[in-house]
Amino acid sequence: MIDIDSILTAPEIIPTSHHLTTANHWDHFFARMGVKRGEHRVKPGLYSLGRPTPDSPVFVSANYTLSFDALRTVLAGIDSYILVLDTQGINVWCAAGKGTFGTNEIVTRVLSSRIKEIVTHRRLILPQLGAPGVVAHEVKRLTGFLVEYGPVRARDLPAYLKTHQATSEMRRVRFTLRDRLVLIPVEVLHLLLPTILIALVLYFLGGRMAALMPVAVLLASTVVFPILLPWVPTPNFSTKGFILGGLVALPFALSFFLQHPDWSLYRQIGISFGSMLVMSTLTSYISLNFTGSTTFTSRSGVQKEIYKYIPVMAWALGPGIILIIGSVFIH
Repeated sequence: MIDIDSILTAPEIIPTSHHLTTANHWDHFFARMGVKRGEHRVKPGLYSLGRPTPDSPVFVSANYTLSFDALRTVLAGIDSYILVLDTQGINVWCAAGKGTFGTNEIVTRVLSSRIKEIVTHRRLILPQLGAPGVVAHEVKRLTGFLVEYGPVRARDLPAYLKTHQATSEMRRVRFTLRDRLVLIPVEVLHLLLPTILIALVLYFLGGRMAALMPVAVLLASTVVFPILLPWVPTPNFSTKGFILGGLVALPFALSFFLQHPDWSLYRQIGISFGSMLVMSTLTSYISLNFTGSTTFTSRSGVQKEIYKYIPVMAWALGPGIILIIGSVFIH
């Protein structure tokens, strides 16, 4: 005889596999391109991979498709459960900083999934990059589950599971050139349309050289900046961006100064110096976008930098615009 009550109240377990479909690959491509940002997510809840038993490990992941898919693909042949948190479609690293990959969400998801009824052990394996948002002893107190931090990279999980001890290499956080290059398309596409519109306006107002200025700012802040990030010799993103923006602006400033002998000295200096201020400040401001996707800073570090340098940027940008506009009317 079928127990209807037990069926109605059975915990929901969503089956998945380590195979990626064509749709998954397209989703990854569009996520990398920044298309429909925030919509690349899976349903939060408890997933089964393979044929897990009550003794199978439980991994915790974000509901960002790239995070979830990176985890399940490396677990091929490992019967397990994946507890997916509602991080609002944000990856583990960024979600930990924002608080969506955090203690409260883990507790909520453990209780709502009723995973205590499914596994006999009391251990959750979290990605190391999720640690900033999690208070492990609170998770233990409220759910009974011990938090165990796995390696930084999902691909190291099969080796890690043999001993449940991470090597120093597994714990090392890297942010290589390849990692930085992956970030470029989404930032470029995010700013491409406004850059084109501004360039068109400047072309009709000031000619070809003026139109190239916003294009140069875009390339400096979204392409050159992440490539050169480790080697620009200052400790924070704002000053790194300001230095890089100044270098990119220098040829424009020299051009305005040297190629217009018919202009008055005041106009040459005003437009040249104003261009330096505007371009370097905008490059610095846009470069701050990378603070949320790199391992070069922390949540508190970003907050301190914003409070410290945003007012400086405003004080630099305002006079720069005034110098340019005022110089136009000086003959």
